[in-house]
Amino acid sequence: MILLTGATGTVGRLVAQRLPAAEPVRLLSRDPARAAALAGPHTEVVGGDFEDSASLRRALTGVRSALLVTTNPLTHAHDENFLTAARDAGVRHVVKLTTLSVTEPDATDLVTEWQRENERLLRASGLSWTLLRPRAFMSNTLGWARSIRAEGVVRGANGTVETAAIDPRDIADVAVRALTDPAGHAGRAYALTGPAAITPVEQTEILGELLQRPLKFVELTEDQVLQSLLARCPEPVARALVESAARGRHGSKGQAEPDVAELLGRPARGYREWAAEQLTEFTGPTAE
Repeated sequence: MILLTGATGTVGRLVAQRLPAAEPVRLLSRDPARAAALAGPHTEVVGGDFEDSASLRRALTGVRSALLVTTNPLTHAHDENFLTAARDAGVRHVVKLTTLSVTEPDATDLVTEWQRENERLLRASGLSWTLLRPRAFMSNTLGWARSIRAEGVVRGANGTVETAAIDPRDIADVAVRALTDPAGHAGRAYALTGPAAITPVEQTEILGELLQRPLKFVELTEDQVLQSLLARCPEPVARALVESAARGRHGSKGQAEPDVAELLGRPARGYREWAAEQLTEFTGPTAE
């Protein structure tokens, strides 16, 4: 049995879709009804919460390999609780989604430090492990969809800063390999990026070409970005994200790595390929 956390999130959902049809899979979710939409013929859905150790123990019983995705950078308890329950249940291998910035000494923001400690907890757990360290997701640009539909405008920061953003499908493809072949990926940490660096202005141009309409990129100030983040994130997290973005202006996020191509036996997907398959997201009704 393979267990997936974060099954309704960006990467977990894609992993659930890509696991072999005959592979028994269990989805752990705080919202089982929502996760049930992802369930296949050999998939079961269980309710649980990272703060409920008993629910974790129940979910992990009979599991040999698990995908661990946690999202609250204000606590390490979620990772600690999961790893304790996994060890007690006899889980053999954990594939952990983290971030490539943990490898960069000058990255000291809250979110990066949180992931560094999560990685340390996993390595110290006694469990076999694989670390997936992606750069920014190409799918983050879905946040532009509403203003593109309504105004033909993209608003963002660091318009000319290069980032080797990755298609989440490539992350999921690597995760499937690590989950289904633990011995072949044990003790490995993978740097997951797209095939080349790209700027938000270039992404906007690609979307405009595919949509066959002119799009304008409007540069936001750091304070405007912070105010937008504060509307949906706790202040420490919002400030950490702004700090990370500022560090990127020095070119720290533009290096493309070979791991995806080497692991999958094909090139990493580029932004144009990702965007071409997501166009309906940018052309729907403006009302939300």
